[in-house]
Amino acid sequence: RYIDFEALFSNEMSARVNLQQSTRQEWVRQQNVLKKSIITSNRASWLATEHDTQTLRGLRYVGGIDLSYWKSNPDYACASLAVFKFPEMELVYSNHSGIIQIEQPYVSGFLAFREVQHLIDCINKVRQEQPSLIPQVILVDGNGVLHHQEFGLACHLGVLTNIPTIGVAKNLLHIRGIARDSEHMHQIAQLNNKGDSFPLIDQSGITLGMAIKGSAESTKPIYVSIGHCIELKTAADHLSREYLRLKLPLKDQDKN
Repeated sequence: RYIDFEALFSNEMSARVNLQQSTRQEWVRQQNVLKKSIITSNRASWLATEHDTQTLRGLRYVGGIDLSYWKSNPDYACASLAVFKFPEMELVYSNHSGIIQIEQPYVSGFLAFREVQHLIDCINKVRQEQPSLIPQVILVDGNGVLHHQEFGLACHLGVLTNIPTIGVAKNLLHIRGIARDSEHMHQIAQLNNKGDSFPLIDQSGITLGMAIKGSAESTKPIYVSIGHCIELKTAADHLSREYLRLKLPLKDQDKN
């Protein structure tokens, strides 16, 4: 019996493409549903008022959370959470997942579907082991609203855990006219002192984040965006600097 292997291969590849398209459509649907729950104003209980961007009274614990990939095999990783006493930034708690296998592939714009459950597991672990040390705000190694769907990893984690979050990325995600082009590089060159910044404005005039110089010596800024329950001004002016002081138990690779 004659078997048309070319046709079989073509049908298999078509099925894979369709599966990828259907998965992406489902992921976008989930992002759009969860996005309705984002709070972009200051609603954290440790702020004196919703409009108080100067006083962080009541803030006791700041978290840093991350998922680190094995360089030799990115299908394996380790999630980690570190909690620091504020403002001293003294490490008071940490946990990690151990070696885990990552089931989902990396797809730009959908990092949360690859990582968020492992990060939630770390948060659930501190809730069980040391509930008094649950972080009141978490700095997430990834983007918040600076994202294709305005719903990056930091937003996803914040909404699902009901904890205020801030997205802090080391690489710029190119979206809606925001790119690491000559104009962007010129703006970076104008950042002279620690804390200097400039807004990341998309082609519609919407400010999606801030580029901030982390230290006098740094040549690359960090990219800060709203995650959940924190205004951009509060995140940029007060809390993003703490990202540079966090010493997570595991080092990670740069990711977009």
